[in-house]
Amino acid sequence: MEAFNLTSSGPPTFTLNGIPGLEGAHNWISIPFSMLYIISLLGNFTILFVVAKEQTLHKPMYLLLCMLALTDIGTSTCIMPKALCIFWFSFKSITMDGCLTQMFFIYMLALMHSAVLVTMGFDRYIAICDPLRYATILTNARIAKLGIVGLIRAVLLVLPMPLLLQRLPFCASRVIPQTYCGYMALVNISCGDTIINRMYVLVITFVIMGSDLTLIGLFYGLIIRAVLGISSKKAHQKALNTCTAHISVMVITCVTSLFPTLTSSFGQGIAAHIHVLLANLYLLLPPMLNPIIYGVKTKELRDKVGKYICKM
Repeated sequence: MEAFNLTSSGPPTFTLNGIPGLEGAHNWISIPFSMLYIISLLGNFTILFVVAKEQTLHKPMYLLLCMLALTDIGTSTCIMPKALCIFWFSFKSITMDGCLTQMFFIYMLALMHSAVLVTMGFDRYIAICDPLRYATILTNARIAKLGIVGLIRAVLLVLPMPLLLQRLPFCASRVIPQTYCGYMALVNISCGDTIINRMYVLVITFVIMGSDLTLIGLFYGLIIRAVLGISSKKAHQKALNTCTAHISVMVITCVTSLFPTLTSSFGQGIAAHIHVLLANLYLLLPPMLNPIIYGVKTKELRDKVGKYICKM
């Protein structure tokens, strides 16, 4: 079987097939995808604009919300421009460097997104369980430092992934049945020994993401216990309202990530286009829904957004 070494003078190119089996419907599929992308950009940029303009929103909670918005914008922008080029113009070719760069940013932003959700859980835990010390424990400067730590962690953990892929030879057929370059999609079309690559992604998935989910569950578990212990009905409702948006975002993130994971692991009988659609929805739905949830559930933010809408 013909194979390439990626260190050779002629780097290989790959073909992103879009949604296999539905190539004839790519133009129609691009419509909901485009809508999801436009709504995502509009919602997240609105949050960034309003928080930047309003001095009263320069608080740790809203700084974290801006971090989440930036990761959401980055995630959807990593995949949608290329996906739309595939749908509209059949521009399916992508260079090795382009493929690895796209893959790096997708996974780096996913880990950054996870770190922001952990920090949000910690923020709400302190706000509800230790409100008197909230202003001293969580300052804007400390939140910014935690964001930088999360970014460095994401970069260091994801950087080995493209480096490990560069050492692999690739078969003559370099077709990726996806709209974007996924790590395992590249591993699966390699002709070389991929055991190290597969082990590394398992470590990232189960150890790092697992620890993040454990921390998030711990924070919200403690929050729920504290809320249930509040005797005042009014205070009980207020505490619940501060967490509703965060819990909703967590549920959406977990559910959308669960379906592609389960179908890829146990859904051998499921059609290929279902796998691809679920994988794309996992990257597109949360960035669209997150700003809507926070805009609806967070009164202070909702009022500020309403003020700017009325000025238009």
